[in-house]
Amino acid sequence: MNLVGKKAPEFTENAVTGDGKFTKISLSDYRGQWIVLFFYPADFTFICPTEITEFSRRDKEFKELGAVVLGCSADSKYSHKEWIKGSLGTITHPLIADFNKKIARDYQCLDENLGIPLRATYIIDPDGEIVHADCNITRIGRSVDEVVRLLRAAQTGDLSPVGWKVGNETLGKE
Repeated sequence: MNLVGKKAPEFTENAVTGDGKFTKISLSDYRGQWIVLFFYPADFTFICPTEITEFSRRDKEFKELGAVVLGCSADSKYSHKEWIKGSLGTITHPLIADFNKKIARDYQCLDENLGIPLRATYIIDPDGEIVHADCNITRIGRSVDEVVRLLRAAQTGDLSPVGWKVGNETLGKE
């Protein structure tokens, strides 16, 4: 995951909106905004819906921070649609269908042995640079609280000390 500090790999792919409609999404559609791009292993699993619904529950907070949230897995757009329509329910962000696994490969988070993305999160700044990347094995869920904290820290443009939280002082500019 040596993409931090580099331009985020571009993509255009099929996706399903939070209300179950098909669309095409390009990373460039969101240029000028903060982007939280998260990969998850697969639809119809155990941990993934807890993360997806938590990102949705926090939608207002991400919007207030000028950020868009995009979910991505190697499932098809049809699988995403059925999952949203069925057990997942309406969500607030699109799910990208990386059926050919190109996006996960480009973002270096594809487990080639399993053929699915790992649980990876990328924060991309308005200029398209990756300012944060992390990755977990499939059995460990991520913390949306931590994603929000990291997004807020990145948005300060300052040096952020260990455990920095909104309201705490930063260490200033580099």
